[in-house]
Amino acid sequence: MKIAVIQGPNLNMLGVREQQIYGPMKLEQIHQQMKEFADQNGVEVEFFQSNLEGEIVDRIQECYGDADGIILNAAAYTHTSIAIRDAISAVNLPTLEVHISNIARREEFRQQNMIAPVCTSSIVGFGPFGYHLAMVGMLQIFNEIRVAKQAAQQAAQQA
Repeated sequence: MKIAVIQGPNLNMLGVREQQIYGPMKLEQIHQQMKEFADQNGVEVEFFQSNLEGEIVDRIQECYGDADGIILNAAAYTHTSIAIRDAISAVNLPTLEVHISNIARREEFRQQNMIAPVCTSSIVGFGPFGYHLAMVGMLQIFNEIRVAKQAAQQAAQQA
């Protein structure tokens, strides 16, 4: 199984920008923790970060046929990007949205979320730990898919 982790604008500045909101942890440290967890669970994980909306759309589209699930922090594009929303819908993969801060408790413009309706679920406000929760959640989704496929195969064999 393979998880694509896609990070949006300004997340490359974690550990530097607004530490009172996002904390002192750098993106590389978050990715290292995610990789260690993935390795422990026999899952491949691939990381991508871009400040450019079109590159994020391209990477989401590249997940079709290449990844089994997506963990996405679209950052500021969460509130504005119909293109990212449409890309998530197009690939039809389990997609977990992550936000380090609780966007519902932030500025009014951050409370509009264009992508949540097309994501499997959202994890917000847990700081960098939200990425670990997303990894656990994705493993659970993979397990549920596997169990459903096995049940369908058994039903087909009995028919």
